[in-house]
Amino acid sequence: MGNELNQERQGGSSLVVGLDAGGTRTRAVLAAAADGRPLGEGAGGPGNALTVPVPQLTEHLAEAVGQAVPESVRGRVVAVAGGFAGATDAVADEPGRRNALAALTAALRRLGIDAGPPVISSDIEAAFASAPGAPADGLALVAGTGAVAMRITGRRGTATVDGDGWLLGDDGSGFWIGRAAVRAALRMADGRGAPTVLAELVGRELGVPGDVLPGGASGGAVRRLSPDVVQGGAEGASREARREAVPPESGPAAAGGQPAGPARTGAAGTGSPVDRRPLPPHDDTPWPRLHREAYRRHLLPAVMAEPPIRLARLAPLVVEAAGDAVALAILDEAADQLTESVRALDPRPGERVVTTGGLLGPGGPLTPRLEARLQALGLPLDWVPDGRRGAVALARLAHQGRT
Repeated sequence: MGNELNQERQGGSSLVVGLDAGGTRTRAVLAAAADGRPLGEGAGGPGNALTVPVPQLTEHLAEAVGQAVPESVRGRVVAVAGGFAGATDAVADEPGRRNALAALTAALRRLGIDAGPPVISSDIEAAFASAPGAPADGLALVAGTGAVAMRITGRRGTATVDGDGWLLGDDGSGFWIGRAAVRAALRMADGRGAPTVLAELVGRELGVPGDVLPGGASGGAVRRLSPDVVQGGAEGASREARREAVPPESGPAAAGGQPAGPARTGAAGTGSPVDRRPLPPHDDTPWPRLHREAYRRHLLPAVMAEPPIRLARLAPLVVEAAGDAVALAILDEAADQLTESVRALDPRPGERVVTTGGLLGPGGPLTPRLEARLQALGLPLDWVPDGRRGAVALARLAHQGRT
């Protein structure tokens, strides 16, 4: 990339800048306007246009663009586009869009880049445009710390499902999975839930004393159900463990159109407590009631001491415990939730779904589960790492529209 930039410095071709401004960091890419070849990169602080004050957002954008675009070529930048968390191109006076436009305009002015009005889009719209061919229409699905699905029409978001934050939504997200892990651990401890290695893993991660963990300080005493048994999902202990794993308020129906989680409990399927038939949760686990009470007393304050969204950091524990029936049930339910978000957008068979986020990339824990569910709906899947490539594509399109 450095050699190409040196060649560009000696030439006189036009350049564009694309930004992916997310909740944790901002990344900028300098690219050739002719073909989108990346020539430089930069990074700055968080770029959420709703939660980061405009002066601070301006600093973060200036830092990222300043690193990506050497001073010697700033006069050749002909278009800039940014995909911002908390903003959208669908409504001109939307607060996030106003903040993003003000901050990016100020940052470019500070750097001496006069490329005309910058293009502002949401980070989801930019991610969708990152798919091969920079598509204009289709569906986008993001599953990382949070989760949201969006219909894109003419490169603008026209319908949104979820993305409602940790308190009200983000179903199937990293936060949702992490919370489900803690709930499963607490349910095992108080006697309502199936045995699960998540109790030990979550306890260790949150600093619960080893002598009150399942099996004592040595741990490892919780019975695992084999993945072969769990994959059946319809017989014996695996079915019971799936029933116990899903939080009671797990929400929308599963991808197959049947209620997900506890709504399917009991012989009659009513989901009432009378119909529940939980496993005796501690038959194989030397975990006395006294230790279980101490576990709860340590775990709850540890969870409450941090911002709720920090529960997302526990999601990898569920993946680590994927040979455990309860952990498998959580991952399956997360995939069901994401599928339901896509279904709510009324997809047409063959319509493209562009996905991004840590849960859905190559080797992501939900990737094979989601692929299977969407393929059953006739929906092909494309994955993109982030919105940088799409932001470059939007900047190039803006430049082409001006010339």
